[in-house]
Amino acid sequence: MDRKFVFRPALKYTTYGLMAIGVIAVATGFLADGERALANLLLNNFYLLCLAIGASFFLALQYITQAGWSAAFKRIPESISAYIPWAALIMILIMIGMKSLYPWIQPEEHSFDEHSMHLIEHKSPFLNVPFFLIRLVIYFAVWVFMTRLLRKYSLKEDSEGGMVYFEKTGFYSKVYIFTLALTFSLASFDWIMSIDPTWFSTIFALKNFITSFYHGSALIVLIVVILHHYGYFQFITDAHWQDFSKYVFILSIMWAYFWFSQYLLIWYANIPEETVYYVHRLTGPWKVVFYLNLILNWIVPFVVLLSNYFARKKMVLGIVIVFVLIGLWIDIYEQIMPGTVGDVKIGFTEVGTWLGFAGLFIYIFLRTLSSAALIPANHPLLQESLHHTGH
Repeated sequence: MDRKFVFRPALKYTTYGLMAIGVIAVATGFLADGERALANLLLNNFYLLCLAIGASFFLALQYITQAGWSAAFKRIPESISAYIPWAALIMILIMIGMKSLYPWIQPEEHSFDEHSMHLIEHKSPFLNVPFFLIRLVIYFAVWVFMTRLLRKYSLKEDSEGGMVYFEKTGFYSKVYIFTLALTFSLASFDWIMSIDPTWFSTIFALKNFITSFYHGSALIVLIVVILHHYGYFQFITDAHWQDFSKYVFILSIMWAYFWFSQYLLIWYANIPEETVYYVHRLTGPWKVVFYLNLILNWIVPFVVLLSNYFARKKMVLGIVIVFVLIGLWIDIYEQIMPGTVGDVKIGFTEVGTWLGFAGLFIYIFLRTLSSAALIPANHPLLQESLHHTGH
């Protein structure tokens, strides 16, 4: 059985250093361009929230399907989910400057035409500040409560054994995925799509939900690769790597399907309120970002992991996932920045803010991971995971 993960001081100091860089980047960003700095806070917080939500969905799905092959790795999605309360705190701080992010708050200060003003007014029963903030609190209350409940029963299962807590976790996992489908969809509308308040897309929420599941699962796999490199999870076989690769491969196809479906429907309908979104993103430097998004999130994983030979190679899988996680940042950057900053800008504000958030995330993740046994010894399906073979 694997030893308990130890969060060593040197690694802690590294995360402190990254967080310090982030604080400097945010501070200098606000001094130079407050709107750009605020947009980067939203970008990076939503980026990590997507990973945490996706990982929690992966965990719940394993319980619902009673998947045995992944049982030994469940501490990883549990620890990734620990970022959600921190995301709530940061999102509340971001909302202090929400007027500069969301033009529907004061539409008269923006150059909307009469038709656009009518659309914004039509949405005002939903898009108004009090209801917006109430929904934000509800979303995070649901996510924090459910992920902590799943973690609580997981630890009780580990300490007491038996089937009671396994069955409870399975039941509440079913509750969680339904509440998550509704709340994360609405959160995507609120925090991201309402940046462009006159735009419509019926696929937007589902695409972002699939995006979260895809990249959250990919992050789990990358962490397994790294921990295995440092001597943990030594029971892993080629069959494990192939199943992890299947997850990334299949979810990349699902992501591409919804990415293309959204674009195709808007292109075919040719409604001005919808096409304006893509006209902006297919003009000038944004065109590079648009296609880079597709390359990193679909073409790279699809082409490389199509072969079983590469799918079983740990290092190849890890490198592919690094590209995929960069792709998630590009995807969210493309969703947020055209409607806030306007131009493609990648500088110290963007890089430094990302490093700061990465430091915070790594610290929270490793602290949570080190607080419990790395391998859930009393999980009913653990032996199936430890002795997993190919199909």
